[in-house]
Amino acid sequence: MLPEAKIFAGRHTMELARKIAASYGIPMGNVIITDFSDGEFVPSFEETVRGNRVFLIQSTNPPADNLMELLMLCDAAKRASAKHITAVIPYFGLARQDRKDKPRVPIGAKLAANLLMAAGATRVMTMDLHADQIQGFFEVPVDHLYSSALFIKDIEAMKLDNLCIASPDMGGAKRAHAYGSKLGAEVVICYKQRKKANQIDKMTVIGDVEGMNVILVDDMVDTGGTLVKAAEMLKEKGAKSVRAYCTHGVLSGPAYDRVGGSTLEELVITDTIPQTKENPKVRVISVADMFANVMKNVHHHQSISGHFIM
Repeated sequence: MLPEAKIFAGRHTMELARKIAASYGIPMGNVIITDFSDGEFVPSFEETVRGNRVFLIQSTNPPADNLMELLMLCDAAKRASAKHITAVIPYFGLARQDRKDKPRVPIGAKLAANLLMAAGATRVMTMDLHADQIQGFFEVPVDHLYSSALFIKDIEAMKLDNLCIASPDMGGAKRAHAYGSKLGAEVVICYKQRKKANQIDKMTVIGDVEGMNVILVDDMVDTGGTLVKAAEMLKEKGAKSVRAYCTHGVLSGPAYDRVGGSTLEELVITDTIPQTKENPKVRVISVADMFANVMKNVHHHQSISGHFIM
């Protein structure tokens, strides 16, 4: 007999969690997080989780309290004798810190993985990791989902002619080729050089975009500098239109203003990170149904391999 499945969430990703629970077909579990005057907080499950499969939903983008909240939820579930503890992390923060790119720096993604396992997570579910090798940082199963299934359907629905898929940098070439193969579209690569983080020095395009409707694809958009510069360059090279599809809408600093004033027709993101601002050029697609389906399959020991296809 299967243990009962229960869904709980941290405060940061509560809206997405409610959508996931509704799609799954079970009510949200009752958890209360109490704040103290000094900023410390403590979560408390207000119902039994003994012997249950517990899904704990929380994206771990800054502030660090989001990660800490998820760790404390895992620890509370472990100490309450939950049978399975799955950390559902739609956006895995610190993923850009997947290696030492200079001396005397941490590998933040590995540290986060260690903390999650120490806190009691017996499985991790996430989407579009910035670096695939982060899956190997865990000693527990990792379900790595891709937003491409949602994005490809959306792109196909637009029925654009002369479609071209573009990667905003060399690192996204594999992703761009995967989209191009699925959509039967040409692929071009934007090559950028940085002086320092979040500041682009030079950019050029490898491939022809004359008269093409270009779709830029990436795993995240942070300050928007790369996307906006890539869109401007592609338009200068003769692109008919430029749109961008990015899984995680970090959208920090001047990102909203940059996107709003750019040559992009639109920026399509998912709701892995809740948005606090609105922009007529930014459209959000929900990942709730995908996560709910995978969570249900995991709970019932059914295959989820179809969701691993980029």
